[in-house]
Amino acid sequence: MAKFTVAAVVLAAATAACTFPGTTTSGAAAHPVSAAPSSSAAAVSALSQAGAESVTPDRRVGALFLGDTTTHTCSGSVLASASADLILTAAHCLLDGVDTTFVPGFGAGAGDTWHVSTVYLDSRWLAEQDPEADYAIVRVTGDSGASLMSAAGGGLALGSAPATGTPVTVTGYPMGEGGSPLACRGAAESSPLGFPSLACAGLTDGFSGAPWVSDSTVTGLVGGLDGGGCDDDVSYSPNFDDRIARLLARAEAGGPGDAAPSAPGSDCS
Repeated sequence: MAKFTVAAVVLAAATAACTFPGTTTSGAAAHPVSAAPSSSAAAVSALSQAGAESVTPDRRVGALFLGDTTTHTCSGSVLASASADLILTAAHCLLDGVDTTFVPGFGAGAGDTWHVSTVYLDSRWLAEQDPEADYAIVRVTGDSGASLMSAAGGGLALGSAPATGTPVTVTGYPMGEGGSPLACRGAAESSPLGFPSLACAGLTDGFSGAPWVSDSTVTGLVGGLDGGGCDDDVSYSPNFDDRIARLLARAEAGGPGDAAPSAPGSDCS
């Protein structure tokens, strides 16, 4: 099963918000979050390499909501940035014209909801939805007066694609309402098509955009080939290189963003 189904997300957002892509909602619902202290996703040594397990929410990792709905459809992470207001997710998680919100550390308790204001995309994704460019850096705004990084207890540094054998931890949220994050730890590999891959069971729909973390550096995300993978036991990432670094620099500089194109349909059966 793919980590993200475009039709499912469009239906969830449109049904709950009574709108469709191209029509911006008037607002988003408040979502319960955890304000528990952040812990490094990569430092959870007790995680099994065999499959995803429930973990305490990390405020640097959160859930994405499309439209005025309580259903979270993708995952994302807070980036360490000069502007302190940027998150990272998969490009295919975003739909132009649909109000999108991010809740860091989503879980039990209560906390702030951050609204997507500007989306920055790789030109290859804009031109032809190239899976190698299936990442987005997104500016968010909140009402608390504090910066996103302050509210999240910090951010993850943006790094390069992991070398084969590098230990990484993936933390994200299965699609649905409520729930806690799941995390899985394993060694990065390279797929025959050149995409970084990770064998971790249980990374289902909703994990798109979930960060691959080594120490406090994000080196990939669930996305890329087949939207992150057709098999729940194997996930993929686009290659992080100088192009995503340049995208971060553009986002930090501010200025106009990009209109997210419709993601291609899934080839997964």
